[in-house]
Amino acid sequence: MARIIVSSYVVRFPLGGYLSWVLQWLVGLKRLGHEVYYVEKSGWPNSCYNPSNDLSSDDCSYGVATVSALLARFGLEECCCFVDAEGRWHGLAQQRVRKLFKSADLFVDMGMLEWLAEADRGALRVLVDGEPGFTQIKWEGGRAAGQKLPDYDYYYTVGRNIGTPRSTAPTAGKSWRSLFDPVCVDLFPCKPAGKDAAFTTVMSWQAHETVEFNGRSYGQKDVEFAKFIHLPSLTPVPLELAVGGAGSNEVPYEQLLQAGWRIRNSAEVTLSFDSFQEYIAGSRGEISVCKNVFVDTCCGCFSERSAAYLASGRPVVMQDTGFSAHLPCGRGLFAVRTADQAAAAIDEIERDYERHSRWAREVALEHLDTSKVLGNFLAELDL
Repeated sequence: MARIIVSSYVVRFPLGGYLSWVLQWLVGLKRLGHEVYYVEKSGWPNSCYNPSNDLSSDDCSYGVATVSALLARFGLEECCCFVDAEGRWHGLAQQRVRKLFKSADLFVDMGMLEWLAEADRGALRVLVDGEPGFTQIKWEGGRAAGQKLPDYDYYYTVGRNIGTPRSTAPTAGKSWRSLFDPVCVDLFPCKPAGKDAAFTTVMSWQAHETVEFNGRSYGQKDVEFAKFIHLPSLTPVPLELAVGGAGSNEVPYEQLLQAGWRIRNSAEVTLSFDSFQEYIAGSRGEISVCKNVFVDTCCGCFSERSAAYLASGRPVVMQDTGFSAHLPCGRGLFAVRTADQAAAAIDEIERDYERHSRWAREVALEHLDTSKVLGNFLAELDL
């Protein structure tokens, strides 16, 4: 049994998709027989988002309560710590966390770069990059400017092609290992899908700023969506977007509605982990347009959200980021590059929905389940 500390940013942004993303790691590692802890810091002023009033502030009470209640459902109620903007420790006490870091076998940083000082006390330090292409381009720019890059023992990314000839993304001088975002398949029960339900997705229109590398700009889903905006006219199956994000004020709602898309507020449908599960279960499948930086760098990313759809027995039609080189496609999961291909995939699924639903769950079980993804991850680290 290893003592493992995980860090991310779910207290600061306690919405269903983020709660699910971190939960898969914590529950998955615990089920493999390890002692698991979660730590997080406020990071910056007004970093704590409260979906009940749609405000960001230094008040972490909503996030702390939400995360604590969710972890308690899985026997992890005594395993969480959050350090607020005033330096107050919530959950695990400061001295307890310091002792844990001294005795930990592994520190998994899911991209926050905030606990390196504490982790510099014996634990194996591993970064897991969840923004492939974007991270490497940002780091390459910092490296060129003479900045010191974060120091870890190993660098992992969910971009399966990063560091290989398949991807045009830089490596920033690091050796990148890869893995899929894991999913505890049984946390997403496979329920019958409504015949009139929509193919849906949960998305941010613009998650972060544009980045540049070698004179080329790389954007977000807003860039790629232009290729698919007319998709509703190509299939009789209803299509729905639960959309929001940092650039939500720029979402072309009227244009999307006129093109035939249904629109939901992403914050409403992902208010909790349970509502995230319910939204997926109420869908017929997923239709996912990916970030431009993922597509143009061919990074090989496959999202944790899409993994949850597959686990729920919901077929996934996803814009190809290069993931098709690593996952079986054509049965329950389809990699597409154009709206015509997406429409053909949806029509193929509808012709034999029950089998594609079963195949979708099989893809999750065989390739994305935490027992396999995290088991292989720990084996590579000799843990």
